[in-house]
Amino acid sequence: MGSGIARHLDEAGYLGAAWDPRPQAIITFANRNDVRVGEPAQIASSSRCIIFVVPSTKEIEETLTGPHAMLDKIEPQSVIFDLTTSDPTESRRLASKAKERGIDYIDCGMTGGATGADAGTLTLMAGGDSEVIEHYGDILATFTKQVIHVGPQGAGHALKLIHNMVLHTSFLANCEGVRAAERFGIDAQTVIDVFNAGNARSYSSEVRFPKHILSGTWDARSRVSNLEKDVRMAAQMSKTLGAPTPYGNLTADLLKRALDAGMADTDFSHLFKVFDDLTDE
Repeated sequence: MGSGIARHLDEAGYLGAAWDPRPQAIITFANRNDVRVGEPAQIASSSRCIIFVVPSTKEIEETLTGPHAMLDKIEPQSVIFDLTTSDPTESRRLASKAKERGIDYIDCGMTGGATGADAGTLTLMAGGDSEVIEHYGDILATFTKQVIHVGPQGAGHALKLIHNMVLHTSFLANCEGVRAAERFGIDAQTVIDVFNAGNARSYSSEVRFPKHILSGTWDARSRVSNLEKDVRMAAQMSKTLGAPTPYGNLTADLLKRALDAGMADTDFSHLFKVFDDLTDE
Protein backbone atom coordinates (compact mmCIF):
# COMPACT_ATOMS: atom_id res chain seq x y z
CA MET A 1 0.00 0.00 0.00
CA GLY A 2 2.89 2.31 0.74
CA SER A 3 4.20 2.20 -2.81
CA GLY A 4 0.83 3.20 -4.26
CA ILE A 5 0.45 6.07 -1.80
CA ALA A 6 4.01 7.28 -2.47
CA ARG A 7 3.42 7.21 -6.22
CA HIS A 8 0.31 9.40 -5.96
CA LEU A 9 2.09 11.85 -3.64
CA ASP A 10 4.98 11.97 -6.08
CA GLU A 11 2.74 12.56 -9.11
CA ALA A 12 1.13 15.49 -7.28
CA GLY A 13 4.51 16.99 -6.39
CA TYR A 14 4.21 16.42 -2.65
CA LEU A 15 6.79 13.66 -2.10
CA GLY A 16 9.97 15.23 -0.77
CA ALA A 17 11.55 12.17 0.86
CA ALA A 18 11.02 8.43 1.12
CA TRP A 19 12.34 5.54 3.15
CA ASP A 20 11.71 1.81 3.47
CA PRO A 21 13.86 -0.87 5.17
CA ARG A 22 13.62 -2.85 1.91
CA PRO A 23 15.79 -1.13 -0.74
CA GLN A 24 13.72 -2.59 -3.59
CA ALA A 25 10.65 -0.73 -2.32
CA ILE A 26 12.21 2.69 -2.97
CA ILE A 27 14.44 1.90 -5.94
CA THR A 28 12.17 4.12 -8.06
CA PHE A 29 13.52 7.16 -6.23
CA ALA A 30 17.16 6.10 -5.98
CA ASN A 31 18.43 8.35 -8.80
CA ARG A 32 16.02 11.24 -8.29
CA ASN A 33 17.31 14.65 -7.27
CA ASP A 34 13.90 15.94 -6.19
CA VAL A 35 13.08 13.12 -3.73
CA ARG A 36 15.48 12.54 -0.89
CA VAL A 37 16.08 8.89 -0.05
CA GLY A 38 17.56 8.20 3.36
CA GLU A 39 16.97 6.70 6.76
CA PRO A 40 14.43 8.44 9.03
CA ALA A 41 17.05 10.35 11.05
CA GLN A 42 18.37 11.82 7.81
CA ILE A 43 15.07 13.06 6.42
CA ALA A 44 13.16 14.00 9.59
CA SER A 45 14.19 17.64 9.85
CA SER A 46 13.34 18.40 6.22
CA SER A 47 9.78 17.07 6.42
CA ARG A 48 6.79 18.94 7.85
CA CYS A 49 4.24 16.26 6.98
CA ILE A 50 5.30 12.68 7.65
CA ILE A 51 3.14 9.75 6.57
CA PHE A 52 3.75 6.28 8.00
CA VAL A 53 2.43 3.31 6.01
CA VAL A 54 3.74 0.38 8.06
CA PRO A 55 2.22 -2.69 9.74
CA SER A 56 1.69 -1.39 13.28
CA THR A 57 2.48 1.07 16.06
CA LYS A 58 5.53 -1.02 16.92
CA GLU A 59 7.35 -0.02 13.74
CA ILE A 60 6.39 3.64 14.17
CA GLU A 61 7.60 3.75 17.77
CA GLU A 62 10.90 2.11 16.82
CA THR A 63 11.38 4.76 14.14
CA LEU A 64 10.34 7.70 16.29
CA THR A 65 12.08 6.83 19.57
CA GLY A 66 14.43 3.95 18.80
CA PRO A 67 17.86 4.09 17.13
CA HIS A 68 16.60 6.53 14.49
CA ALA A 69 15.26 8.92 17.18
CA MET A 70 13.19 10.60 14.50
CA LEU A 71 10.96 12.35 17.03
CA ASP A 72 13.92 14.36 18.33
CA LYS A 73 14.62 15.70 14.84
CA ILE A 74 11.16 16.56 13.54
CA GLU A 75 10.49 20.29 13.70
CA PRO A 76 7.69 21.58 15.98
CA GLN A 77 4.38 22.38 14.22
CA SER A 78 4.88 19.39 11.94
CA VAL A 79 2.35 16.57 11.64
CA ILE A 80 2.54 12.78 11.64
CA PHE A 81 -0.15 10.79 9.83
CA ASP A 82 -0.23 7.22 11.17
CA LEU A 83 -1.82 5.00 8.48
CA THR A 84 -1.44 1.73 10.37
CA THR A 85 -3.95 -0.68 11.85
CA SER A 86 -3.10 -0.36 15.52
CA ASP A 87 -4.29 -0.47 19.11
CA PRO A 88 -5.85 2.98 19.71
CA THR A 89 -4.40 3.07 23.23
CA GLU A 90 -0.90 2.78 21.79
CA SER A 91 -1.72 5.40 19.16
CA ARG A 92 -2.80 7.83 21.87
CA ARG A 93 0.41 7.17 23.79
CA LEU A 94 2.53 8.02 20.74
CA ALA A 95 0.37 11.07 20.05
CA SER A 96 1.07 12.28 23.59
CA LYS A 97 4.82 11.92 23.05
CA ALA A 98 4.58 13.85 19.79
CA LYS A 99 2.49 16.59 21.41
CA GLU A 100 5.20 17.16 24.03
CA ARG A 101 7.43 18.24 21.15
CA GLY A 102 4.77 20.40 19.50
CA ILE A 103 4.01 17.82 16.79
CA ASP A 104 0.46 16.88 15.78
CA TYR A 105 -0.38 13.19 15.46
CA ILE A 106 -3.33 11.94 13.41
CA ASP A 107 -4.30 8.25 13.48
CA CYS A 108 -5.86 7.22 10.19
CA GLY A 109 -7.38 3.83 9.58
CA MET A 110 -7.47 3.00 5.87
CA THR A 111 -9.94 1.01 3.85
CA GLY A 112 -9.65 0.12 0.20
CA GLY A 113 -6.68 -2.23 0.35
CA ALA A 114 -3.69 -2.36 -1.97
CA THR A 115 -6.01 -1.93 -4.96
CA GLY A 116 -7.35 1.32 -3.52
CA ALA A 117 -3.82 2.54 -2.77
CA ASP A 118 -2.81 1.83 -6.36
CA ALA A 119 -5.86 3.66 -7.69
CA GLY A 120 -5.67 6.55 -5.20
CA THR A 121 -9.18 5.81 -3.92
CA LEU A 122 -8.62 4.95 -0.27
CA THR A 123 -11.02 6.05 2.45
CA LEU A 124 -9.42 7.31 5.66
CA MET A 125 -11.10 7.28 9.05
CA ALA A 126 -9.13 9.93 10.92
CA GLY A 127 -8.82 10.56 14.64
CA GLY A 128 -7.39 13.78 16.03
CA ASP A 129 -7.60 17.52 15.47
CA SER A 130 -10.11 18.19 12.67
CA GLU A 131 -8.41 21.49 11.79
CA VAL A 132 -5.07 19.74 11.22
CA ILE A 133 -6.75 17.14 9.03
CA GLU A 134 -8.46 19.85 7.00
CA HIS A 135 -5.21 21.84 6.67
CA TYR A 136 -3.49 18.89 5.01
CA GLY A 137 -6.53 17.94 2.96
CA ASP A 138 -4.88 18.59 -0.41
CA ILE A 139 -2.08 16.16 0.39
CA LEU A 140 -4.44 13.46 1.63
CA ALA A 141 -6.66 13.94 -1.43
CA THR A 142 -3.88 12.70 -3.71
CA PHE A 143 -4.42 9.09 -2.60
CA THR A 144 -7.96 9.09 -1.17
CA LYS A 145 -11.52 9.49 -2.31
CA GLN A 146 -12.75 10.42 1.15
CA VAL A 147 -11.31 11.45 4.53
CA ILE A 148 -13.79 11.12 7.39
CA HIS A 149 -13.04 12.70 10.76
CA VAL A 150 -14.42 10.09 13.16
CA GLY A 151 -13.45 11.55 16.53
CA PRO A 152 -10.56 12.36 18.88
CA GLN A 153 -7.13 10.72 18.84
CA GLY A 154 -7.44 6.95 18.79
CA ALA A 155 -10.88 6.95 17.18
CA GLY A 156 -9.49 6.37 13.68
CA HIS A 157 -7.65 3.23 14.70
CA ALA A 158 -10.52 2.02 16.89
CA LEU A 159 -12.97 2.22 13.99
CA LYS A 160 -10.47 0.59 11.64
CA LEU A 161 -10.22 -2.43 13.94
CA ILE A 162 -14.02 -2.68 14.13
CA HIS A 163 -14.28 -2.24 10.34
CA ASN A 164 -11.80 -5.06 9.71
CA MET A 165 -13.47 -7.36 12.22
CA VAL A 166 -16.77 -7.00 10.35
CA LEU A 167 -15.06 -7.26 6.95
CA HIS A 168 -13.12 -10.44 7.73
CA THR A 169 -16.09 -12.05 9.49
CA SER A 170 -18.17 -11.35 6.38
CA PHE A 171 -15.51 -12.96 4.19
CA LEU A 172 -15.54 -16.17 6.22
CA ALA A 173 -19.35 -16.15 6.23
CA ASN A 174 -19.22 -16.08 2.42
CA CYS A 175 -16.77 -18.98 2.44
CA GLU A 176 -19.17 -20.88 4.70
CA GLY A 177 -22.17 -20.21 2.47
CA VAL A 178 -20.44 -21.13 -0.77
CA ARG A 179 -19.04 -24.35 0.69
CA ALA A 180 -22.48 -25.36 1.99
CA ALA A 181 -24.09 -24.69 -1.41
CA GLU A 182 -21.38 -26.70 -3.17
CA ARG A 183 -22.34 -29.70 -0.99
CA PHE A 184 -25.80 -29.42 -2.52
CA GLY A 185 -24.33 -29.42 -6.02
CA ILE A 186 -24.56 -25.67 -6.68
CA ASP A 187 -21.38 -24.23 -8.20
CA ALA A 188 -19.57 -21.34 -6.51
CA GLN A 189 -20.12 -18.88 -9.37
CA THR A 190 -23.88 -19.36 -9.17
CA VAL A 191 -23.86 -18.84 -5.41
CA ILE A 192 -21.96 -15.56 -5.74
CA ASP A 193 -24.20 -14.41 -8.60
CA VAL A 194 -27.26 -14.96 -6.42
CA PHE A 195 -25.67 -13.28 -3.40
CA ASN A 196 -24.87 -10.24 -5.51
CA ALA A 197 -28.38 -10.11 -6.96
CA GLY A 198 -29.92 -10.27 -3.50
CA ASN A 199 -29.57 -8.92 0.00
CA ALA A 200 -26.60 -11.14 0.94
CA ARG A 201 -24.29 -9.10 -1.27
CA SER A 202 -21.20 -7.58 0.34
CA TYR A 203 -17.71 -6.44 -0.57
CA SER A 204 -16.59 -10.04 -0.17
CA SER A 205 -19.15 -11.33 -2.66
CA GLU A 206 -18.93 -8.40 -5.08
CA VAL A 207 -15.15 -8.01 -5.18
CA ARG A 208 -13.16 -10.64 -3.29
CA PHE A 209 -14.77 -13.76 -4.69
CA PRO A 210 -15.07 -12.69 -8.35
CA LYS A 211 -11.62 -11.05 -8.60
CA HIS A 212 -9.46 -13.16 -6.35
CA ILE A 213 -11.07 -16.58 -5.86
CA LEU A 214 -13.42 -17.52 -8.70
CA SER A 215 -10.88 -16.04 -11.10
CA GLY A 216 -8.30 -18.52 -9.85
CA THR A 217 -5.75 -15.77 -9.20
CA TRP A 218 -5.68 -16.12 -5.38
CA ASP A 219 -4.18 -12.65 -5.05
CA ALA A 220 -6.15 -10.63 -2.49
CA ARG A 221 -2.81 -9.05 -1.52
CA SER A 222 -2.90 -9.43 2.24
CA ARG A 223 -1.55 -12.20 4.44
CA VAL A 224 -3.52 -14.37 6.83
CA SER A 225 -1.35 -13.03 9.66
CA ASN A 226 -2.57 -9.50 8.94
CA LEU A 227 -6.21 -10.58 9.21
CA GLU A 228 -5.58 -12.50 12.43
CA LYS A 229 -3.77 -9.53 14.00
CA ASP A 230 -6.57 -7.09 13.15
CA VAL A 231 -9.44 -9.26 14.36
CA ARG A 232 -7.62 -10.32 17.53
CA MET A 233 -6.89 -6.67 18.38
CA ALA A 234 -10.50 -5.70 17.68
CA ALA A 235 -11.82 -8.47 19.94
CA GLN A 236 -9.40 -7.51 22.72
CA MET A 237 -10.34 -3.85 22.44
CA SER A 238 -14.05 -4.70 22.54
CA LYS A 239 -13.55 -6.90 25.60
CA THR A 240 -11.83 -4.01 27.36
CA LEU A 241 -14.79 -1.79 26.50
CA GLY A 242 -17.30 -4.40 27.66
CA ALA A 243 -18.72 -4.83 24.15
CA PRO A 244 -19.76 -8.38 23.15
CA THR A 245 -18.10 -9.77 20.00
CA PRO A 246 -19.22 -13.41 19.60
CA TYR A 247 -18.78 -13.37 15.82
CA GLY A 248 -15.49 -11.50 16.05
CA ASN A 249 -14.20 -14.04 18.57
CA LEU A 250 -15.17 -16.91 16.27
CA THR A 251 -13.41 -15.26 13.33
CA ALA A 252 -10.31 -14.69 15.44
CA ASP A 253 -10.35 -18.36 16.44
CA LEU A 254 -10.62 -19.57 12.84
CA LEU A 255 -7.79 -17.29 11.74
CA LYS A 256 -5.64 -18.53 14.64
CA ARG A 257 -6.22 -22.07 13.40
CA ALA A 258 -4.96 -20.97 9.99
CA LEU A 259 -1.81 -19.56 11.59
CA ASP A 260 -1.30 -22.82 13.50
CA ALA A 261 -1.58 -24.63 10.16
CA GLY A 262 1.35 -22.63 8.80
CA MET A 263 -0.60 -20.09 6.74
CA ALA A 264 0.74 -16.90 8.34
CA ASP A 265 2.36 -15.63 5.13
CA THR A 266 -0.28 -17.08 2.78
CA ASP A 267 -2.57 -14.79 0.78
CA PHE A 268 -5.85 -14.86 2.69
CA SER A 269 -7.87 -15.78 -0.42
CA HIS A 270 -6.57 -19.32 0.13
CA LEU A 271 -8.70 -19.54 3.29
CA PHE A 272 -11.58 -20.49 1.00
CA LYS A 273 -9.66 -23.58 -0.14
CA VAL A 274 -9.07 -24.79 3.41
CA PHE A 275 -12.30 -23.62 5.03
CA ASP A 276 -13.53 -27.18 5.66
CA ASP A 277 -10.26 -28.07 7.40
CA LEU A 278 -10.35 -24.94 9.58
CA THR A 279 -13.82 -25.75 10.79
CA ASP A 280 -13.28 -29.49 11.22
CA GLU A 281 -13.78 -30.39 14.86
